[in-house]
Amino acid sequence: MNDYRKAFDELSFSADFQERTANLLRTRARELEKERTKMTFSKPRKMAVLAAACIALLAVSVSAAYAWLTPAQVAEEHNQPLLAEAFGGPDAITINETQESGDFSITLLGLVSGRNLDVLNPDLEADHTYSVLALRRLDGESLENETFDFSGYTMTPLVAGCSPAAVNNWTLSAFAQGFAKDGAYYYLLDTQSIEMFADRTVYMAFYEGFAPNNDTFTVAEDGTIAFADDFTGVHAMFTLPLDPAKADRAAADAFVESTGMNGWTNERSDPEGEWNMERHETEDGEEIFLTPKGEQ
Repeated sequence: MNDYRKAFDELSFSADFQERTANLLRTRARELEKERTKMTFSKPRKMAVLAAACIALLAVSVSAAYAWLTPAQVAEEHNQPLLAEAFGGPDAITINETQESGDFSITLLGLVSGRNLDVLNPDLEADHTYSVLALRRLDGESLENETFDFSGYTMTPLVAGCSPAAVNNWTLSAFAQGFAKDGAYYYLLDTQSIEMFADRTVYMAFYEGFAPNNDTFTVAEDGTIAFADDFTGVHAMFTLPLDPAKADRAAADAFVESTGMNGWTNERSDPEGEWNMERHETEDGEEIFLTPKGEQ
């Protein structure tokens, strides 16, 4: 050890070594921030009954032997200290449920609801729900920021008894962020609080595709939502263990009514032919709008 210290002390450094090193670290930090994938989902002026908007998603999967980031650590990766603290608090819900589909293992790690947990939007007047998923390939191949198709998948809340067109990422004004780390892909989803629906069955769906439509989902007579039997894309559906005492049926009903989209039919339509999709680059990532064809 003494020989090592002596050798290190004898090294000579240029006068600007410290400054150049600091600049290098700052440059790398900016590069890492650019690697984060972000997406904002905004409501169109009008949407038809069969499909509502949704969000592209993605996330991380689990194997008992794999050391996942916790939801709090995922929040820290996004520079969200208040949210990280909330994920470690008593109101956080730990799930850690894994489902396999296609080439992926999909894990819903947990969620938490609260107000003013986002340091980027400290003046929010409404409660939000923050959910973390993780995704991993079953063949062990690493998922990377540069190659993973973030916008090819959707992660969204759905509520039994409500049309998938009425309650989803789009109507809940979602904001999604994703990043790869150690071969897995983590997804942080921010939506308007879903606790108002807590006295019903609330799902978190993850699937290959975009807006919810009747090629992807079916709704039973009792309001139960499931993936269509012939849907072949990657998919997983988690039931959320929300506290029914936190439900607000009046607020939930008013929310559904405000969307004007609580109709649904399981008859197949052509979702590709019904919707215009616009993408707009923003400072935070990308904003996506869906509008019915024929709307200006």
